[in-house]
Amino acid sequence: MLRILASALLLLLVCAISVDAQEEKPEAKRWLAGAYSFSDELGGFKIRAIGGTGTREDPIVIEEELVSASPVTMVIRTTKPIRPFDFSGKYANGFIHLKLIIWNGSEQAWIEVEFELQEILGQPSLFGDGLSFDQRRTDSKNIYSDSFADFSRDFEPYDRLLYRNGKVDPRRSASFGFLISDYTPKRQFYLVQDPRIPST
Repeated sequence: MLRILASALLLLLVCAISVDAQEEKPEAKRWLAGAYSFSDELGGFKIRAIGGTGTREDPIVIEEELVSASPVTMVIRTTKPIRPFDFSGKYANGFIHLKLIIWNGSEQAWIEVEFELQEILGQPSLFGDGLSFDQRRTDSKNIYSDSFADFSRDFEPYDRLLYRNGKVDPRRSASFGFLISDYTPKRQFYLVQDPRIPST
């Protein structure tokens, strides 16, 4: 009888701890702008503010803080029906002009910052999946930064955009602008952000 009571009490204690842990975990916020939502739910950084519609004239501007010099991943989802190449503003059309204002919350200066698009989390976005940093354009019209002088893009086997020849000191910010294009729009994809520090 005592053994049964002890088991029941142990089970109640485990359940109570589990419920408390679930209640203490903050709900991940989805920040809405244009036809998409943006989330820091995978950790390592915090979105602070957002605005804009995603057009060239009114890019989606996201202010965020990275707390270390390690890669972080933003989750991007559609919030409106998908209709490729429909620029009426009523649909997710596969084109998002982004401007990221990123605060360096680490204790180390960044000498490069790389962005990578992934259709499936943790897997490279291949050339043929339609998702890229505007791979059909060869000019730099949609790519800029206030802190880095140069950039390079890779389209195979990754979709990567590397900003170089610049620096972001701790407790300073840098802005990065680019166009994400997806010719076969997906309901969810990922943007990996990877600040680089000097090698020792």
